[in-house]
Amino acid sequence: MCQIIRALSLAVVATFSMGVMAEAEYVTVELEIDINASAEDAWAKVGSFCGITDWMGLPCELTSGSGEIGTVRSLLNGRITEVLVGKTPLSYGYTMPSVDGEFYNLYHGFMEARPVTATTSKMVYTLVWDVSNHPDQAAKDADAEGRRATFTGALQGIKAFVEGN
Repeated sequence: MCQIIRALSLAVVATFSMGVMAEAEYVTVELEIDINASAEDAWAKVGSFCGITDWMGLPCELTSGSGEIGTVRSLLNGRITEVLVGKTPLSYGYTMPSVDGEFYNLYHGFMEARPVTATTSKMVYTLVWDVSNHPDQAAKDADAEGRRATFTGALQGIKAFVEGN
């Protein structure tokens, strides 16, 4: 009898949970900026996982790992945690892990130095995350625009740092 009650309770909880959860709604923001340096030279200056300190001014500490896939960085004295999930000679991708009790937006970022010529490149920054936790389209748009503004500034910082401006 106890197993039947437990099974019914779990079914009710599962049904209720599915009814209140919003369907995921992923937003992608892709930004790029021209760099007057080869992709290799640009990446050598900004491509370390804690290089964000140099071009965005964010305090960064590697809390686990040494810069390879699986490395964990802590930004803003522990306010943000990011895990390196992909890496090539001219790029890396990262995600933010879930936090107990908070909406998980599956946030991922990807930064790449893309060759254009032997002496020029583009820095490309792509973000993907779920905005289904927002109550309306205006809030979803505001979230996207806030991130667009933040990472446009980051790319400008990368350009200035690489080009020595």
